[in-house]
Amino acid sequence: MTNSRTKSIILFIAMLCIVMMALPCRAQQRISIWDGVKGYSGSEVTLTAFLPPADKKPTAAVIVCPGGSYFWLSKKTEGTDVARWLQSEGIAAFVLNYRVAGIGSFITHYRLFVRGTRFPDMMEDVSRSIQIVRENANKYGFPMNRIGVMGFSAGGHLALMSAEFADVNYLSARGIRPAVPLRPDFIAAIYPVVTMTDSRYVHRRSRRALLGEWGKHNRVMRDSLSMEKHLRKGCPPVFMMNCKDDPTVKYQNSLLLDSALTANGIPHQYIQYKTGGHGFGADPEKNSKESIGWKEKFIKWLKNN
Repeated sequence: MTNSRTKSIILFIAMLCIVMMALPCRAQQRISIWDGVKGYSGSEVTLTAFLPPADKKPTAAVIVCPGGSYFWLSKKTEGTDVARWLQSEGIAAFVLNYRVAGIGSFITHYRLFVRGTRFPDMMEDVSRSIQIVRENANKYGFPMNRIGVMGFSAGGHLALMSAEFADVNYLSARGIRPAVPLRPDFIAAIYPVVTMTDSRYVHRRSRRALLGEWGKHNRVMRDSLSMEKHLRKGCPPVFMMNCKDDPTVKYQNSLLLDSALTANGIPHQYIQYKTGGHGFGADPEKNSKESIGWKEKFIKWLKNN
């Protein structure tokens, strides 16, 4: 009986291996983006690549920035789940595990006494990610001028910063002078945090995490990191979506951004749903019947742009 059961298990494993080898999708690749950079060992900051099948050339590349109030990251719902969906659409997706303040700083306020993680750490991470993805466009097979950043909630704020501050080399402090542009070619901001100044709508938890315990009171920094205030005509096209029943980030954040994009003549599409809430990512079970439509609309928008 034992030998028969052992043979059955071995046969099952062998068949499973054959099936897995036959699958067309390439294995995920994890890149430590700061490896080899002198004076920095941020091994926890990674890009995980989700590539379409080897016989299918990617139409674009998207760096995915999960949300989490800049304190933590929603790695599955707004990270890997999103990446797998993009992958299934023929898009190369790269999930960015960027630096955040951490749960410890949320609970204890220890950054009153030490720096901890705060701006511009996460800007360094997203800039470095754009550099790496663009430098490896030929290797992965997608066009060098079709590289965008998609962010959710606080990750949406980070995606917007990557566009608005693209002319600033945040990597210079690390001795890096990129030979490729750091400006993304498009932005997707999904139920994003936008303002750091408007007391009616600001998401205070994200502001505190981003600026630190002392910096959150700095009016200059608040103004500088309010995305609705610093848009320029060179900003890449923006896709934006949120829901009016969002209980976490007030939907007016996106209204402020929509008005600023319109005033500056920046091509964009803003979709507002009545229901859906917050934090649903690309998961059909967490989306409402209405909000799930954002996925199809984004793919259509990207093809048209």
